[in-house]
Amino acid sequence: MHDLAAPPTAAPAPTSAGAPPTTAPPPVGAPEATGSAANALAPGLESTLVIEPGGVQRSPRTRGGNRQHRWAQRYRLLLLLLDFLSCSAAGWAVIHMYPQAEAGFFDRTVLNWTALLILPAAWIFTLWVHGAYEGRYLGLGPDEFKRVVKAIITLTAVVCFLAFTQKADLSRLSVGTVLPLTATVTLLVRFVTRKVLHVVRRRGRASQRILLVGTLGEALSVYRITTRNPNAGLVPVGICLTEPTGEQTSLPIPVFNGKVEPLDRVKQVGADTIAVCGARGVSPDALRRLAWQLEGSGVDLVVAPALTNIAGPRVHIRPVEGLPLLHVEEPTISGVGWLLKGLFDRLAALVGLVLISPILGIAALAIKISDPGPVFFRQARAGRGGSTIRVWKFRTMYVDAEERLAELLGSNETDGLLFKMSNDPRITRVGHFLRKTSIDELPQLINVLLGEMSLVGPRPLPVKNEQFAGDVRRRMLVRPGITGLWQVSGRSNLSWEDAVRLDLYYVDNWSLAFDFMILYKTFFAVMKRDGAY
Repeated sequence: MHDLAAPPTAAPAPTSAGAPPTTAPPPVGAPEATGSAANALAPGLESTLVIEPGGVQRSPRTRGGNRQHRWAQRYRLLLLLLDFLSCSAAGWAVIHMYPQAEAGFFDRTVLNWTALLILPAAWIFTLWVHGAYEGRYLGLGPDEFKRVVKAIITLTAVVCFLAFTQKADLSRLSVGTVLPLTATVTLLVRFVTRKVLHVVRRRGRASQRILLVGTLGEALSVYRITTRNPNAGLVPVGICLTEPTGEQTSLPIPVFNGKVEPLDRVKQVGADTIAVCGARGVSPDALRRLAWQLEGSGVDLVVAPALTNIAGPRVHIRPVEGLPLLHVEEPTISGVGWLLKGLFDRLAALVGLVLISPILGIAALAIKISDPGPVFFRQARAGRGGSTIRVWKFRTMYVDAEERLAELLGSNETDGLLFKMSNDPRITRVGHFLRKTSIDELPQLINVLLGEMSLVGPRPLPVKNEQFAGDVRRRMLVRPGITGLWQVSGRSNLSWEDAVRLDLYYVDNWSLAFDFMILYKTFFAVMKRDGAY
């Protein structure tokens, strides 16, 4: 375990961005520190302390931190206003939909005040109680919408309880309409607001500017993860290394080597968040002291543990005598949820086959006319547990495609078990259209109906069991899917390593909500046709 600073004898090295090294001023009025905790504190950290009356150590506020909190507060206020208006609009609509329902019980004025003011205020309070305005749930992931659903369930229960205990002669039709309508409008408005936020974030605004602190390997890992999805609103603006390194980097952000002074670097790069990457470069005492110094500074502190590719719902913090333990639950690949997934898959496959039967018929006729040979191509693939299944697909290649594969192996554009060419000469003219529109994969609904595949799951791979070793074999714990994370994340443009990583993430973090999110994103991925060849 290393401290937050390099040894005092190490000379600061130039940054990768060409910025000259800075030398921190000596501590001014810093209290004398003793013991191992003092040794763990970097000299650079001590030099930025401001001693307030009473000996409380605080760092000065930074402009970046205030800016980050301002946009977050404005976004929450906007959501609060929109939620209030959503409930008011739902109440106003119900009043005009059923004007006779409340006649004889409420005075019209009282009814209007209740629907347009009292109920929206109760709705805002319920959302607040369920954490629907907490920053960690806003902007990304399903947690924000889950809290809206929980809030409407709570409010419905409270209204029903009050109506029962007070023996109020409320219209069941009105109550049964206004609350679901409120939830629907709120979810829709929040969804649109989130999309607008994503657009703003892709333009570099309304984001957290983070300074990464740690060893080079840990910092680069967090850098790649945070820059992979700009919608998350995490923008690395600098890396503060806790260990000197002579390795050169070609990053578009400055890398500060040598003596580490995170708080000074925050001001220098305009960051509003310090992200401690891993545990190798920062000792527990140094991390605790850093958290103390950030109190009241407007700079947030986040810790990126070495535990990666584990979704939030599986991770829980269990404090034991001041020690926060991360409890990781087992993947849910069995039980009631898994049974519901199977029932939904088969029902959706049956309905889907009936609805798209005209499309299937036209595609089959086009294949038969364009090139003599079978309409379907039945390829052996690895199913759940490594069992062999034969996947139904429309034939998109000439009948001699397998014989011509050997002469094209040198033109393979991907790695791993799959052969991919963006301009494969074996694909027919009709086949190009079927692949671009993903119509060639629709017959796989037959495999879903038979229970061999799922609507959502890992990519079905060829039967080559000798290559399914180690981590790759874990993906066989679930049934392969027609679509999946690989489908909505680049399809054929993905490397083998990325495809396996996404498949393993799905296996470890599966849920019904996750499936519905992937199905929703699949529609837009098919429309974009990116990586479909």
